[in-house]
Amino acid sequence: MEKKQLYIVLVRTDTVISRLIQFAKKDEYTHAAISLDENLDCMYSFGRKYTFFPFVGRFKHETIDKGVYRFHKTLPGIVLEVEVPDKQYQKVQSLLRQFILKDDIPKYNYLGLVFGLFNMAVCCQDRFTCSEFVYYVLKESGILDLEVPRNLVRPQNLLDIESKVVYEGNLKEYRPYNNYGNTNKTKTNKMSAAYGQA
Repeated sequence: MEKKQLYIVLVRTDTVISRLIQFAKKDEYTHAAISLDENLDCMYSFGRKYTFFPFVGRFKHETIDKGVYRFHKTLPGIVLEVEVPDKQYQKVQSLLRQFILKDDIPKYNYLGLVFGLFNMAVCCQDRFTCSEFVYYVLKESGILDLEVPRNLVRPQNLLDIESKVVYEGNLKEYRPYNNYGNTNKTKTNKMSAAYGQA
């Protein structure tokens, strides 16, 4: 069966919301995105619509050198390569296309973020936090099911995915073609069963 790769990107920015999450949860990473290419030319996530105004959020395309990221000289992060069957990869593509086509409808789930800080479940249709969105795509594609309400999934939880760590460090220095020789680690854990892989 043909396998394809998708990429989960976990980041810690220096924004107010990021610092709040880090303070409340002691998490190393506070933002999550998903990409279909190892160059990370286009990552998909939920975040602020306007670079300097954090209180309007939506589905968006991200790149390492634009938006909030542009103002960080150092951007601590990790890139996880997840290998999936072609059928699940196509489902991920289909879901992302749906979000792209209606990118002005889904909004940021601020209520879910606040409730999540207190471990309280709340789901709002067409509203997502960054990690809630990545988890939604993975779950709806049959790749991962953590069996928890989606707003309780934090970026840190996505480290439990069976994956290959292709980069860890300053994402401003990320060069995909040079990474494999340096940090070619494979994580296998309890999540492997959810992928249908041993």
